[in-house]
Amino acid sequence: MRKKDFVLLVYNILNKEYPDAKCSLKTENTLQLLISTELSAQCKDDRVNEVTEKLYKRYKTAFDFAEADLCELEDYIKTLGLYKNKAKNIKYGCKKLCELFGGEVPGTMEQLLEIDGVGRKTANLILGEAFNVPSIVVDTHASRLSQRMGLSKNTDPFKIEMDLKKIVPPEIQTKFCHQLVLHGRKYCNARKPNCDECPVRDICPKKLK
Repeated sequence: MRKKDFVLLVYNILNKEYPDAKCSLKTENTLQLLISTELSAQCKDDRVNEVTEKLYKRYKTAFDFAEADLCELEDYIKTLGLYKNKAKNIKYGCKKLCELFGGEVPGTMEQLLEIDGVGRKTANLILGEAFNVPSIVVDTHASRLSQRMGLSKNTDPFKIEMDLKKIVPPEIQTKFCHQLVLHGRKYCNARKPNCDECPVRDICPKKLK
């Protein structure tokens, strides 16, 4: 079976299991989505949502974040992992937004990668969610499931992204990646995957015993 056909089979199964799959970060605009995504590194989304509820009341624009006192900004996010580095990336990333893009989040991969703290994973999420650009977000779940399902033999996130772009139809790329995240959390986790109850078990080429 061609990988493109297999992906569609997987998508149809996941679409029944997670019909409303979407980003679980609570944001009201593209800037908040960018910052929340950066904060979510090595941290659960629900914890990020708790922190940003207060954060976004204090800082409303890229200019606010760019002019923020770094110690104060750290205090707002100190319960999240790597908070010192995240605070610096947010402050100086927003400075870059103000200098290069008038405080607005840009809509191309090349422009997004110019911002401090933004890598391809964050950029692809922004493009897919905020600009409706077909994009593949390769987080730990997408990476793990892609290998287990035989969608990619690579371990490098960029190579996995390129592999998936070739076989996942553009119109479902964003939703498919959200479904992989949900499926990775519910069934196909890293340490002890629940293959017996997994809805993809009958077609998964790497079902773990």
